[in-house]
Amino acid sequence: MTPADELTAMGEADLALAQQAMNSDDVAVQQAWRRLTATHADRLTGILDEHGWPAWGPEAAYAAWKIAQHADRQLDVQRRVLALIEDAAEPGVGAREIAMLRDRVLVNEGRDQIYGTQVAGVVDGKPVLWPCADPDGLAARRAGVGLPPPL
Repeated sequence: MTPADELTAMGEADLALAQQAMNSDDVAVQQAWRRLTATHADRLTGILDEHGWPAWGPEAAYAAWKIAQHADRQLDVQRRVLALIEDAAEPGVGAREIAMLRDRVLVNEGRDQIYGTQVAGVVDGKPVLWPCADPDGLAARRAGVGLPPPL
C-alpha cells in the first residue's frame, strides 16, 4: 500500500468512527476513537518524517489534514501540519481547512479562536462556540475563507 493509499484509508476510518463517537455516549466508542486518532497521528508523523507533506493528490492531502484536525492530544502534530499547509497550495486543503486547523490549535493552546469553527458544547440544543477573538468581525473572517455564517 502506498503512503497516499494509507492516508486515504486512515481518513476514511477516522470519519466513520468520528461520526459514531460524536453521536454516542458509549465510553468504549469514545475510547476507540481516541485510540484511533492517536495511532493515526503517530503514523502521519512517520509519513511526514519520511516524505514531507503528502503532495499525492487531494484525497491524501485532505486525509492528512483530517488526521491532524482530530489529533487533539498531539498538539505537536497539529502545529506541524498547520505550518506545512499554510505554505502548501494543495488541492484538497484550502483556506477553509487551514482556518479550521488554526482554530483547533488555538483552542488546544487555551487561546481564543479566530474563525469560530470549534464548538465547546451544546446547550439547549444549540452549539456553543469556544471564545473567539474579535467576535464582531467573525462573519467577515468566515466568509473570507469560505465558511458559512457563524452559528
